[in-house]
Amino acid sequence: MSRMAAGTSHELAAAVEVMKALASTARLAIVLELAGGPLRVHELVRATGMPQPRVSQELRVLRGAGIVRGARTGREIAYTLTDHHLAHIARDALNHGNPTPLT
Repeated sequence: MSRMAAGTSHELAAAVEVMKALASTARLAIVLELAGGPLRVHELVRATGMPQPRVSQELRVLRGAGIVRGARTGREIAYTLTDHHLAHIARDALNHGNPTPLT
């Protein structure tokens, strides 16, 4: 039986920062929306039901944690996840918190 290495203290600290950034219902909702592909702020507002200032604030946190990036097109910025594995983490957290009965 093998065990996964715990990782270096730097790797663990980086993982903790990602988990901290995802530890918000608003940010988790944004990540789940971005799992479907790039979205602009007004599209995230519509999809999440959050006010625009809140979406922008949460995107700043997610950008700071390296979870999302933005690409400017004209006056708008389309946001995407930096890594598709982040969508899996968000979905797994959602599924773990809301388990469905096995059939």
